[in-house]
Amino acid sequence: MAKLRPEQLGQTLNKGLAPIYLVSGDEPLLVQEACDQIRAAARAQGFGERELYHADASFDWTQLLSAANSLSLFADRKILEVRLPTGKPGDKGGKVLQEYAKAPSEDNLLLVVTGKLDRNALKAKWLKALEDSGSHVQVWPVTPAQLPRWIAQRMKAAGLTAESAAIDLLASRVEGNLLAAAQEVEKLKLLTDSPEISTELMASVVADSARYDVFGLVDKALHGDARGAVKSLQGLKVEGTEPIALLWALARDIRALVQISQAASQGIPFERAAQAAGIWNKRQPLVQSALRRLAPGQLQQLLRKANGIDRAIKGMRQADPWAELLDLTLNLAGVQSLQPANERLSLKL
Repeated sequence: MAKLRPEQLGQTLNKGLAPIYLVSGDEPLLVQEACDQIRAAARAQGFGERELYHADASFDWTQLLSAANSLSLFADRKILEVRLPTGKPGDKGGKVLQEYAKAPSEDNLLLVVTGKLDRNALKAKWLKALEDSGSHVQVWPVTPAQLPRWIAQRMKAAGLTAESAAIDLLASRVEGNLLAAAQEVEKLKLLTDSPEISTELMASVVADSARYDVFGLVDKALHGDARGAVKSLQGLKVEGTEPIALLWALARDIRALVQISQAASQGIPFERAAQAAGIWNKRQPLVQSALRRLAPGQLQQLLRKANGIDRAIKGMRQADPWAELLDLTLNLAGVQSLQPANERLSLKL
């Protein structure tokens, strides 16, 4: 079967379900929406039960085969959903996925969800086996140059149109966060009876959402303004912001810092490295400020912390995500909140 772009998925689902879907990518909103489309199409075809598996390092892959071979208690057909964030199932997992793909049951739909797959993963036997028996939806990042068009398409789907200046304003505001852009579009639907959005209305909506904003928090942390960043964090928590949204923004810039730091060690000029990492010109001074404050080893540790928070949010690790987001924010701002021994202990949990 073919590899699909997310925008091709709906039309393909209308023609019939594949027995296996692999959805990969690191744009959370697009990955989630692709999975939602597949689940909805499956439910319409009688897949009334869903079994979810988190395939971390301790996952017993034989559970998947057992589930595939067992009858559902509540429905005739079921969805077997496997979350594989690393995109690396290991030898055992790879063999199980290959075995499953040889003869998928028509009573099961296998949905495998991964992060971005690297070159080696794209050549792996397990992935080829899934692609041969099913469909692979590859989600690619939306670049800054593509973002205005993406927003315009999103608005059109919502029954809205906007002046190009208004779209550019929103694109500038969300800086690559598709979830934030989608939320702003939904807000616009509620705030106006007119399908045409003026630049003035867009500016008003953007300003209203800026009291405590995720990106402001990250920028303050990058600047080293620990007090301001913590105030924003508390404000976002009170306002009901989901911790996954904060983690996404913090982890995105930490990954960019790591990438730029590694490029600098190879002699690549900062401006070129920052551009390659997707850092907009106006934010480059903030990133330079953070790189002067944080050593490469500290950046790697921040990545590990972010990974631990992600697992805590998903219930795969016992920890308070908000407490750890506070720690991560302080560290990014250059404040060491825990003693080194406690740091090591927290990373092991």
